[in-house]
Amino acid sequence: MQSMPSEFRYRAVLFDLDGTLLDTVPDLALSANRMLAELHRPGQTEALISTFVGRGINKLVERVLAGSIDGTVPSAQLQHGLEIFERCYAEESGRRSRPYPGVVEGLDQLVAAGMPMAVVTNKAARFTLELLERVGIGHYFKAVVSGDTLPVRKPDPQPVQYACKQLEVAPADALFIGDSRHDVEAGRGAGCAVWCVPYGYNEGVSTDTLNCDRMVPDIAVAARWILGPSERSGG
Repeated sequence: MQSMPSEFRYRAVLFDLDGTLLDTVPDLALSANRMLAELHRPGQTEALISTFVGRGINKLVERVLAGSIDGTVPSAQLQHGLEIFERCYAEESGRRSRPYPGVVEGLDQLVAAGMPMAVVTNKAARFTLELLERVGIGHYFKAVVSGDTLPVRKPDPQPVQYACKQLEVAPADALFIGDSRHDVEAGRGAGCAVWCVPYGYNEGVSTDTLNCDRMVPDIAVAARWILGPSERSGG
């Protein structure tokens, strides 16, 4: 049913969002610091907050409130913080977030080849869909699986498997590109090949530790490799 040439190794390409396609930390950090200000607490650096990204907004807010990646806070405190953060992020999301260099070029290459694409993110749908439109890349994707599309999130493989189902491809015929260990675990668990970019968040851990199938410098290069001779059948 797909329109791209049959000789391509992969029949679909799936992407993580935050840290892979978009640099969203500026908006997330500003929203987090607005939340902290309303709670009369000191702000945190953008660099620190970037290490808290990757497990969805609930976990991000909990980490910000605790001030550490492994910290926890009482449920009532978390709920109050979430209410403030979500209000602030609804205003800030997309204002400073931008595609990383090479993203638009790479997506254009893949669309021109007829490659079906999807986004698989832990960000809630109410923020994901609007963000994709605000930054102008929503039209590239035939499917979007958000953090609340299913009862589970990455690193559980089910969101990746669900995206493959939406694109009507077997996971073994799909490529998942991400920036963190959670993406690697989700993609591998789903049965996909997994490539990673070196510039993402990965909860502050070096991307050198990622046990992916291939590290790619950016999405434009990834697209050339996907569509080029080295990734044809048997490659």
